[in-house]
Amino acid sequence: MRIVLFLYILLISEAVHAELLKPSPNLDPQEIISLQLNALKDNNSPYINAGIEQTWEFAHPSNRKFTGPLSNFTNMMYSRSYAVMLDHLNHNIIFVNKKPNVSYFFIELTDKVGNKYGFQWIVEKL
Repeated sequence: MRIVLFLYILLISEAVHAELLKPSPNLDPQEIISLQLNALKDNNSPYINAGIEQTWEFAHPSNRKFTGPLSNFTNMMYSRSYAVMLDHLNHNIIFVNKKPNVSYFFIELTDKVGNKYGFQWIVEKL
């Protein structure tokens, strides 16, 4: 019975991980940021660090080079500088500027205890 239960859990886990959205040229920059922030807002749903993993899916290749693999990115997201994004209460995406293939935004974010932060968020189309 345990083997069957283990396989069942493994199959469910694989199905959940398959639900991550992938980058697409059909998504506009604000949709990408919204997708990432909403994932981080509910980071541990439907599984632990799902929001971080979803955000990683859209990370720029140079960002991936800098942070290393997903495990390093996850550790970075739990650092003091970025942990405020995890399970935050709300956010506001403010368009700043657009250049060919690059869009700039300012993010107003309220963390899970009510502190307010601001972030610059850049989306580059490759």
